[in-house]
Amino acid sequence: MLRVALLLASGAWLVAQSKAAPSAPTVSIFLKPPGVIPPGGSTTICCSCQCATGHLVLLKDGRRLRALAPRGGRAEFSISNATHGDAGVYSCQYQAGGTLLAHSEGLDVMVQGEGHTAWRGGRCHLEFHLPTPVLSVLPWQEVAAGAAVSLRCSTAHPTARCLLYLQGQLAALAVLSKQQEDFNISHVQEANGGHYSCQCFNQAASFSWSAASEPLQLVVRDYTWSNTVQLALGAGVLLLLGLVLAEATRSQRKCPGPQLPPLQSPQGCTASPLPR
Repeated sequence: MLRVALLLASGAWLVAQSKAAPSAPTVSIFLKPPGVIPPGGSTTICCSCQCATGHLVLLKDGRRLRALAPRGGRAEFSISNATHGDAGVYSCQYQAGGTLLAHSEGLDVMVQGEGHTAWRGGRCHLEFHLPTPVLSVLPWQEVAAGAAVSLRCSTAHPTARCLLYLQGQLAALAVLSKQQEDFNISHVQEANGGHYSCQCFNQAASFSWSAASEPLQLVVRDYTWSNTVQLALGAGVLLLLGLVLAEATRSQRKCPGPQLPPLQSPQGCTASPLPR
């Protein structure tokens, strides 16, 4: 019985850890911040891998550009003063010991539209033609799994359309406009959590873009899963303690304490009763 209790407790622990135990290394690629880059703008291409050694290699249109050792499972490659020549399909590879172990999907990096530069404070700053949008979430930034969530990208430009991004995703989630400002998730899951941002554009004679909004983090708590794991662990611990206590009680019954010998008088004679 004691072995059964130990198996139950260890099984509950393994179930709790199963979500974070990948079967093989995976590589993902994303932009930080996400969105379209205007000429002269900057961005960072992030290669993420569940690895601690080896190198993460950045490729553009299948051609190797740079390689970096991962730090905290990530390598970051910066693009500054972007030109149309920086546009293309980027990907990441994970190599260790000269062997290719995994590779990411392709990320289409776009350099479009136009911005203009201005001198302020003795420095050259890139400015965008459209106002920066504001991203908000309803009802809260932290919600329980299964709840309904709305993400709203608000812009002051009357005819602009906006792209909604989730950091870590290859493409925009949705295109929003004044007629449809909200992106609705009816039953949010943990996979929907992360850092969101939006960027607006106006397609007139040529594309004009805004800067990306301030990132907003959506946190999704799976309380049902957490409670189930905690209850399973608690039940396993209680069962284990109960079996240990029962085993200790049974052992005490099998091994009684020392018995005292009968009281005897000197020379082996039994004591006489006292006179009344």
